[in-house]
Amino acid sequence: MPEIVLSCNALYKSYEQGPIQVDVLKNIEFQLEKAEQLAIVGASGSGKSTLLNMLGGLDQPTSGSVQLLGSNFSELSDNQRARLRNTELGFVYQFHHLLPEFTAQENVAIPLLIGGHKFSRAQKDAANILSLVGLEQRLNHKPSELSGGERQRVAIARSLICQPSCVLMDEPTGNLDKQTATHIQDLLRQLNQELSTSFIIVTHDEQVAATMDRTLTLEDGVLLDSTAHAIHAEGVN
Repeated sequence: MPEIVLSCNALYKSYEQGPIQVDVLKNIEFQLEKAEQLAIVGASGSGKSTLLNMLGGLDQPTSGSVQLLGSNFSELSDNQRARLRNTELGFVYQFHHLLPEFTAQENVAIPLLIGGHKFSRAQKDAANILSLVGLEQRLNHKPSELSGGERQRVAIARSLICQPSCVLMDEPTGNLDKQTATHIQDLLRQLNQELSTSFIIVTHDEQVAATMDRTLTLEDGVLLDSTAHAIHAEGVN
């Protein structure tokens, strides 16, 4: 049996806008296996960012559940969710969100320090993971001294520093030129093979999606597979 890292079960999310109920996500279901690379594509406003927030435990569903390694986010306290995110989830966004006053090594070490690890261990592990993404010569450089592609590689290294089971990425190549974006895609494939980390990438870039193991499309809050059959609680995967 495959190891299930993350599962999304009958997920539903709605908002109240005055007297109107807006359904953003509609009974979504899927599973992510260990070391699987999954792309979620969709037009602007289709609910991709809302879904990513649900998958990361950053927002609560109206109904349904998201489980990470068997733990239901909705059943955890705020502190328990924060600990689970810190140890088992990594996040990479379109904008790198690096702290400008810190070096690459210091930025990457932050999740370990937040998790209570000693400074010396955090620095050592940060250097190792930066070497893995090809930045061993840039440890002491601040974000302003790095190229766009290098800053995104630092962000990827930071997402992997705690050796998470899954990394969630929101348009990770959307701010990069085509050549740099291709290098980042190649890097993600390499890291997936070397670390057996699962990746979920939200993107509108079909070229990025084509490099993943599987692609799902979010359309008007409904998740569709490659044959355009709705994946939801009442349907068939």
